[in-house]
This record gives sequence, C-alpha cells and structure tokens, in this order.
Amino acid sequence: MFSTNLPQNHQPLKVPFQVTFQPGQCVISHSPANMNEGASSGGEKQELKFKRVILQDQNKPENMIQRQQVIRLTYLITAMDLTCLFMQIGIIPYLAKSLGLDSVEFGYLQTTFGVLQLLGGPIFGRFADQFGTRAALTLSYLSGSAFFLLLSISTSVPLLFMSRIPSVFMHGLPGAQMVITDLTTPAERADALGKLGLCFGVGVIIGSSLGGTLSTKFGTYFPSYLAVVASLISAMIVMTCIPAHTKPKSEGQATQQRTSQSSVFSLKEILRLLKLPGVKEVFLIKVLSGLPTGLFLVMFSIISMNFFGLEAAQTGYLMSYFGVLQMVVQGLVIGRLTSRFTERTLIMLSVLVFSGVGLAMALMTNVFHYCIIALPMVFALCTMGIITDSILTKSVPPSDTGAMLGICASVPPLTRTVGPTLGGILYKMFGVSAFGYLQLVVNIALFLYIFKNKVPQNEEKVQ
Repeated sequence: MFSTNLPQNHQPLKVPFQVTFQPGQCVISHSPANMNEGASSGGEKQELKFKRVILQDQNKPENMIQRQQVIRLTYLITAMDLTCLFMQIGIIPYLAKSLGLDSVEFGYLQTTFGVLQLLGGPIFGRFADQFGTRAALTLSYLSGSAFFLLLSISTSVPLLFMSRIPSVFMHGLPGAQMVITDLTTPAERADALGKLGLCFGVGVIIGSSLGGTLSTKFGTYFPSYLAVVASLISAMIVMTCIPAHTKPKSEGQATQQRTSQSSVFSLKEILRLLKLPGVKEVFLIKVLSGLPTGLFLVMFSIISMNFFGLEAAQTGYLMSYFGVLQMVVQGLVIGRLTSRFTERTLIMLSVLVFSGVGLAMALMTNVFHYCIIALPMVFALCTMGIITDSILTKSVPPSDTGAMLGICASVPPLTRTVGPTLGGILYKMFGVSAFGYLQLVVNIALFLYIFKNKVPQNEEKVQ
C-alpha cells in the first residue's frame, strides 16, 4: 500500500482521447468530453484504431502444440496426396497407349493438364484467402477424388481427357504451403516450407514404385481405385482436424471486407499483388532462373531414351534418384542455410549454381555426367523455389498470402504447358547442349541484374 500527496489545487490531466482495451486490440479514440479540442478544422470525427496480432496467445504452450500438430498433419496428408498423384503419373502413359493415343495426342493430354493447373492456381489461392484453408484443402482433395474416379472409368479417349477437368482445383501442395505460411512466423517459414520437400520425395519414390507394382499385379486401373479412397480419407482428415481459418485473427476483418468487394476470379486482384513493391522482380527471377532446366526436365523422357540410351526401368531409377536428392536438399540442407545467410545471398548463390549447371549440361555426354550434375541442379531448383516463395509471401499482406502462393504454384504448370513446344524445338534444332547454354546465359544475366539492383528490397536473414 502507498499514498501520494497532491497539492490541493491539483487539476487532473485532461487528454483529448481515451484508451480502451478489447481482446486482440488496443483502441485509442477521441474523448467525448474533449471532442471539440481533438476535432479537425472541419469538425470531422476521427477514431484511431491500432490492431495487432497478439503473439502472447500464439506463444502459449498449448497453442504452440496445436500449431505444430496441425503442421505435422499437413505434412502427412501432403505426402499421401503426392503419392496418389505420382501413382497416376506412372500409369497414365500405359493407359493412354492401351486406348490408342499416339505421342502427339498424349502431348495434348499433358498440355490440357498443365493449362488447367495454370488457370486454377491463382483462383485456388484467392479461394483459400476468402474461405479459409480448410475449405480450400477440402476442395482440392474432393477434386482429386473426382479426378481419380474418372480416371478409373476411362475406357475411351474422351473419358480420359474428361478426367483432367477436376485437376483445375487439385492443388494439395500449394494448399499445404498456405497452412504452413499462416501458422509459422516469417523467421520459421523457409525451413517449414523446405520440409515439404520430404513429402514430395516420399510421393515421388513411393508413388512411382507403388503405382507400377499395383498396376502390374492388379491391373492398370487399380492404383486409381486406391487413390480415390486415399483422397476421400484426406478430405475427411482436413474437415475434422484442420482449423477453418489459419490466418492471424487481426486479418479476418480485412479478408471478409475484400471478399464482399471482389470475386475469387478477379484478375484485377491477382495483378494488384504483382504490382506491390518488390514482388514483380522476385517473381520474374523465380520464373526465368529455372525455366531452361524446366524445359530440360519436360523433355527428359525423350532425352533419356535418345541421348542417354536408357530403358524405361532405368529412367524410373534415375527419377527416384532425383527424388531422393530433393528430399535431402529440401528437408535437411535448406533449413540450415536459411539460418546463416540472407535471402539475397541465397538467391545469388542459386543463380550462380544454375549458371554452373548450365555449363555442365552443355558439356555432358553420358548419364554418369548427369548423375553428378543432378545434385547442384536440385540444390539450385529447391533453394530458389523456397526462398522466393518465402520472400513473396512476406511481400504481400497476410490476407493475400494464399493468392500469392497460388500465383507461385502456376509456375510449374506454365513450364509444362510451353515446355513440350519450346523444348522440342530446342532439342530438335540444337540438341541437348542448347538447354545448358540457355541456362548459362539466362542466369548470368540474372546475376548481373540482382547484383546491380537491390533484390529483394529488404535484405535479411531468413531466421
């Protein structure tokens, strides 16, 4: 207990505002008794509200445990989803051949899938921002169920093409990135996103081998039946275990206001994000740096057969090797790098490695050379992808991270869409070395651009 002695003529200090505390925010407004003193010359009443995300709640042990549980569950269902996807990737060529499709028509089938994914990525991202990640992931897995169901009854070419339609909303990996982005701090984000590479590697290895084994023993359509069940199970897990909204509470009102003002299909809102400071430059670096390698990988099935002289089984082993490298780099290497180096340093390192990979690709003559080149190639691809995703999600408001990740997710489908045409022309006219020289020239130019300009604008360590 204590007391204070104030002069008898003491007058209370009058301030032209009052402070009130509400859950999640501190509100400072003009005091009614002093409204005239605090009003503007026009007599306009103003209210200042300072809203903040309450980190105290997020740092409580029970909330931290809940967030970690949701993130681990997201990793699990993502691995399951990617396993189903790569099971069907392995059987589609054989199914298409059994239905009488030639190589050109099979190319049309793949292009259809790429175009639908390209169009659906940004829309899916905005859907997640407006309706929540639970609704978005549920939509993705239900679309996957429809995709595999149609594939399981594709006894004709029209049905096979029709089975591609649900893929417009099949974005399980970007959906998982949205959950992780919302539930992690900017310092934790790159490492958490990198661990999704483990899920991707599991999907590549298990999905490819399991799809081939099941189709051999039980028929071409059996992996599709299994994928339908797995996708429905994933949808049920999402509906029961993933929070309806994973974004910070302070962003809820902004998201709801934007929902009423713009449509999920609004191209204007998507372009608005690309015009934000620092976004366009990083996005172009993301697209251009890996484009030549992407073209090479799109043509890899033909290159492995004609240039390396490999059989189908040997090509499968090589793809599994590629998947293992990706698991190691994304799951174990990138997290350590992001704690020691700035984002700008890692982007420049990736571009330099891409340049060296390009020169090596131009000079390689056999599959042994490619096995050596694959390690730095995977390192550059993974590092560039994760760091640019992390930068871009931090460059937009939290209410728009889903749309930004949707735009980022459209880059691989873009490569798959233009890849067969551009890659075919390069390979036919100049050979395999053309991909290497293009990679070298593009990334040297990008390195000079990044060195001359401050990209990204805010240079900081990721962790």
